[in-house]
Amino acid sequence: MNDQELSQAIEALMVARNVRDMQLAREALQPAYYLRAARALQNLRGAVIIGTGFPVVDTFETDGPVGAIALYDCLLALGAEPVIACGPPLSRAIADNYRVLELAAPDLAAARDEAAAQLAALRPAAIVSIERPGLAEDGRYYNMRGEDISPRCAIFDPYITLAECPTIAIGDGGNEIGMGKIAGALDGLDIRASVTACDELLVADVSNWGAYGLIALLGKWSGRDLLARVAPLEILAYLSERGSVDGVTRENTLTEDGLDAAAGIALIRELRILGGFLKP
Repeated sequence: MNDQELSQAIEALMVARNVRDMQLAREALQPAYYLRAARALQNLRGAVIIGTGFPVVDTFETDGPVGAIALYDCLLALGAEPVIACGPPLSRAIADNYRVLELAAPDLAAARDEAAAQLAALRPAAIVSIERPGLAEDGRYYNMRGEDISPRCAIFDPYITLAECPTIAIGDGGNEIGMGKIAGALDGLDIRASVTACDELLVADVSNWGAYGLIALLGKWSGRDLLARVAPLEILAYLSERGSVDGVTRENTLTEDGLDAAAGIALIRELRILGGFLKP
């Protein structure tokens, strides 16, 4: 299986459940988008900003941070300098274990200034957004229920729109940063879609899983079974101890978007088989 074929196999696998109509989003994207995104992360030695964290009630959901941590560890192992950009309470919850850039701007104008300053200081080689709320057309943020969550949203969009490096975004519903790239294709979905675009948009049934797709390709090229190091249940337990909730059930459980951790673990196994690290 060549890289193009592997990427398209990953793309099909990522939306096989079609939980939130992401097969529709996949059809709007030029094939091999996982391949192009992974190429932008290959052999990096500088800073990589990974934005994540979606507010649910007064805390943060498990979808997004799990994938961000997995990708952080992968990029660190490959020689890059990742930093996780997020707002409180997530930023404070993980700061003892990960390099964190706390998103603290109170409004969009201040967020643009913050992003410009941080981009100039860090000079990132790439920026990745994993399950970050994206601005809707009216300049507000909305969750999957259509609720306005703007007061609780740290603002990450300007890091994507002002960046001079490759930008990658992962989403699973339509209201995440990056979905502006295929805005027309989302008109039929019951969602307040984001208008913030990116260079490469990756879609998945669960956004965490999109990070695993990137890691699968990076592992193949490095000749290292990087996905063997990813332990979703352990990361979920780590986040749960710090107050995470499932974004669908809003309960403090070791689940992601209403799915048991076993679903993500099974998907990782399938990716390792596709990459040639495991036999079927």
